[in-house]
Amino acid sequence: MAKINNHLVIMAGGVGSRFWPMSTSERPKQFIDVLGTGRTLLQLTVERFGSLVKPENIWVVTNASYADIVAEQLPDMPKSNILCEPCRRNTAPCIAYISWRIKASDPKANIVVTPSDHIVTNVQEFQRVIGDCMKFTADTDAIVTLGMKPNRPETGYGYIQANLAANSLRNKGIFRVDSFREKPDLQTALKYIQQSNYYWNAGIFIWNVNTIVNAFRMYQPTLAKIFESMNSVYGTPREQEIINERFPECESISVDYAIMEKAEEIFVCPADFGWSDLGTWGSLHLQSHKDLYGNACIGQDIRMFESHNCIIHTAQEKRVIIQGLDGYIVAENNDTLLICKLSEEQRIKQFSE
Repeated sequence: MAKINNHLVIMAGGVGSRFWPMSTSERPKQFIDVLGTGRTLLQLTVERFGSLVKPENIWVVTNASYADIVAEQLPDMPKSNILCEPCRRNTAPCIAYISWRIKASDPKANIVVTPSDHIVTNVQEFQRVIGDCMKFTADTDAIVTLGMKPNRPETGYGYIQANLAANSLRNKGIFRVDSFREKPDLQTALKYIQQSNYYWNAGIFIWNVNTIVNAFRMYQPTLAKIFESMNSVYGTPREQEIINERFPECESISVDYAIMEKAEEIFVCPADFGWSDLGTWGSLHLQSHKDLYGNACIGQDIRMFESHNCIIHTAQEKRVIIQGLDGYIVAENNDTLLICKLSEEQRIKQFSE
């Protein structure tokens, strides 16, 4: 597949610390080795796009305070491709900024946008799906989002309702979107997974640069005018200065509300490549390899006795021995130790304050 106009945009500005004590506001989860592979989630994200996008066409949009971490973890990417938001304004301003920035240097760009903190277990299938979607958007004015085939009634994800009777003539595996659904309660999620046309919204988007810029012009003209007005400074030494001035003017709004729920040419590509949005210790436990007793252990030498259904992350410790726990998180980082019931992890922030 020709890669010359393929661009990868990674949104890496999140400041959450859901994996405390491993992650903190100074080093959020996208910059840490959550899986114990020796690679951070950001590095793993870049690696799985390796066959689709050239290093010089990789872009990271992040908080200004994380720019040095990004440069350190992605040394093959040009530093000029690290774009710094001066403040948080949700995903629509982030995507608008990078879209106008890429358009200034490559008017034929074909773009895939992804969060920095997801995991994928079947990389080969992931690359096939992304490659097919990029071929589709390169020559159309379609916006494509990926829909993950659900395997449980998940209440932590939004859902996409696909019209399986309306597939694209160009690609039989891509379908029109009927609607986007908010994160449901359990009863609603159970209804969704009993139907074949509901998918988890992974927040991964594919489009060509003219499609997304025109969508902003049509559905978010105020946002579009802000970034259109900066055409003369993109790629120049003044870019960051002007962005610092104008970016705070942007409305804080997600791309789902700003564009996806309004645009007409919206398609979904159903996919199944072992995807997870690692938002909780519970999701990490679900995705990790487990022993016969349901324990997931990430560390050099962890020995479990009479313990069940635990997630242990003690990568900095030489040896860890645990006895008699059921359904617990045990995590250590920088001389801080967490021992907490998995069922109570929503209270971790309260514990850590």
